[in-house]
Amino acid sequence: MTSQFQLIMRSGPTPGAAFTLEGDQMTIGRDSSNEIVINDAEISRRHARLTFQGGKYVLEDLGSTNGTFVNGQRLAGPRVLKAGEVVSFGEQIVLVFEASTFDPAATVASPRAAAIPSASRPVHPPPPPPAEYAGSVPASPVSSAPAPAAKKMNIAPIIIGVGVLFLICVCGGILWYIDANFLWCTFFPFLGGC
Repeated sequence: MTSQFQLIMRSGPTPGAAFTLEGDQMTIGRDSSNEIVINDAEISRRHARLTFQGGKYVLEDLGSTNGTFVNGQRLAGPRVLKAGEVVSFGEQIVLVFEASTFDPAATVASPRAAAIPSASRPVHPPPPPPAEYAGSVPASPVSSAPAPAAKKMNIAPIIIGVGVLFLICVCGGILWYIDANFLWCTFFPFLGGC
């Protein structure tokens, strides 16, 4: 009998993702050099380490900023993981540690219908890639130039110009009215000749 261990993501950038644990030592973090990469702002570049000792995995925090938790308790030192325990990185990334035993010599049965696609059964395309997670961090810096901002039109000069034009028209209208009705002496007695 052999044991197979894995971490299943319950919440985070890829819910449902399974990370199969293989090897004597694995690091977990945001950086692509880790064996388990979780692209999220709450995860440090090198967040935690899993070490296989005596048939069990031991989890330890590597001085991460947001901490590593097992069943809600922050790790202060190495901790042996048991099946079903909840591992959290920061507040949003939650995984479940699972262990399953299987016999590699056992025969695995699969229905023949599933092995051979037929014309009567439609073949379904793979699901679309997951949508961008809000806390994700780009794998590499984006070097594209920022998009130019939409140019805002300043309407203050237009309003002032329309106001001045209106004022000129009103003044011209008043002067035209005075001239057309011979009211110069009535409105302007100081002009002389009245």
